[in-house]
Amino acid sequence: MALCSPQLQKFLLNKICGNYCSSHTSKRSNILVKGGEGRILCSAIAIDAPSSIASVPGIRWGSAQLKGAREEMEDDAVIVQSDELDGFSYAAVFDGHAGFSSVQFLKEELYKECYAALQGKKKLLSGKDFKAIKKALQDAFESVDAKLLKWLEKRGEKDESGATATAVFLRDDVMYVSHVGDSCLAISRSGKAEVLTDSHRPYGTKPVPLQEIRRIREAGGWIVNGRICGDISVSRAFGDIRFKTKKNEMVRKGVEEGRWTEKFASRIQFTGDLVTAFPDVFETTLGPDAEFVVLASDGLWDYMSSSDVISFIRNQLYKHGDVQMASEALAQVALDGGSQDNISIIIADLRRTDWQKLNLGVQKPSIALELVQAVATISFVSLGIWISTQL
Repeated sequence: MALCSPQLQKFLLNKICGNYCSSHTSKRSNILVKGGEGRILCSAIAIDAPSSIASVPGIRWGSAQLKGAREEMEDDAVIVQSDELDGFSYAAVFDGHAGFSSVQFLKEELYKECYAALQGKKKLLSGKDFKAIKKALQDAFESVDAKLLKWLEKRGEKDESGATATAVFLRDDVMYVSHVGDSCLAISRSGKAEVLTDSHRPYGTKPVPLQEIRRIREAGGWIVNGRICGDISVSRAFGDIRFKTKKNEMVRKGVEEGRWTEKFASRIQFTGDLVTAFPDVFETTLGPDAEFVVLASDGLWDYMSSSDVISFIRNQLYKHGDVQMASEALAQVALDGGSQDNISIIIADLRRTDWQKLNLGVQKPSIALELVQAVATISFVSLGIWISTQL
């Protein structure tokens, strides 16, 4: 099983231990981290905490990852539970492209930067100043992106990787979401799907894609077949250095490869980044009707509607109540249903619902009914065989 990166574990452990030692109190700080890569992700690491995420009182977590038809598994997911978060948990899904290195960087650095911004000098999560929380998360995302671009450039390789990221700080009554890219987050409210995020893609006629197209064109870029400069189909992401600090090099390379002419290139004047890591940030209240939250990469949502996803999870929890099993089953059904992309899923069951007592309008068939159906099937098949022998 794949565990969260040693670097993130070390950061979290040092932070907890440092606070514990300096406080000289008997309070134990619990932290639990879940994350990694692989075909099915169901591993967890605990430091001074129970051995399973599902056993921690409060929100129950499940996560799963499946590699689709892509050459590499470029998705990842991280869940962090810590006393340092004032009752909140952190979860994030990353969807990489053109390589996995940007995702590797983000799964370690994004939490650290967000934690420092929110819980550093001021404990913003314990307050109710959403304006301050929003500004802190926006600054954290842009700071991490700047660090990632420098890291990519220092690697000395032609690393053009990038990654989308959707991260949440979740408590049982409220959730703060920071979103960049085309993953999606939805809430089940009394069985109804409420989608909270918009995909940052440069095509379509809805307000968000139109805004993205306008921003890209104002920055000097252009759209070809729903792709920025005919290349990338997501308009907000971390990394993607060729659309940020290496835009002029990207244009020269395009001329050399014959993708556009010298005359066309001479007219290009960039005034900003074509791809940005500036996030949508919003606050969502989780009332008594909120059952669970599901966060997943586009490998799920491009092949299943939000209502189908919510219904599938509810039926899974009704059958067995295991959120980890529900996560894995959801990933598998999306892959079996035709998804060619990698799939990463996180589900947070808010534990407000007694799933075994929930009336989903689906009756479990009785043994007698199943026996009757079996006899009827056998009789029908036997009749078909007898008729065929008489012809």
